[in-house]
Amino acid sequence: MAKFHASQISLSTRQLCITAVMGAFVFLMTIVPRVPIPLGYAHLGDAAIFLVVLFVGRREGILAGCLGSAFADLFGGFPLWVGPTLIIKYLMADTFWYIALKNHGETRGESRTAAGLVLACFVMAVGYALFGALLYDSIAAGLSSAPGLLLEGAVNMVAFYIGRKAIGRAAF
Repeated sequence: MAKFHASQISLSTRQLCITAVMGAFVFLMTIVPRVPIPLGYAHLGDAAIFLVVLFVGRREGILAGCLGSAFADLFGGFPLWVGPTLIIKYLMADTFWYIALKNHGETRGESRTAAGLVLACFVMAVGYALFGALLYDSIAAGLSSAPGLLLEGAVNMVAFYIGRKAIGRAAF
């Protein structure tokens, strides 16, 4: 079985293919339903990242989330945000996994899942507001995106629960 090695990451061919397909899913959910907000756009890509982390796993979810979101920024007209997006989506996905799923990939209960979603969306909003302030050399510019980012986080939490229920009903 072929392996992909980069630093300490080792993925089988199957895992690499699943990660690529999930990255494409995150990309599509990020770039297609776009709603303009200050300094960027709101989307459903975060819900896709949470679903991938939940159903596919931490490592594949983080890679798919980072790469899918970064490519959405690159091809969606926001190349300046590729670097910050890689960092923010890593922290967001890992925060969700750590709080909601750390117990060997099994959900740790609804309250832990909700707490993981809330904290991960908060990490996302703070991260983009901070990078916005840095990139545009203005705290006011960074803070101007905060309400839209917080609303985006709330919408993505609802979309996650809808998606989880729909996927849970599907026969695997």
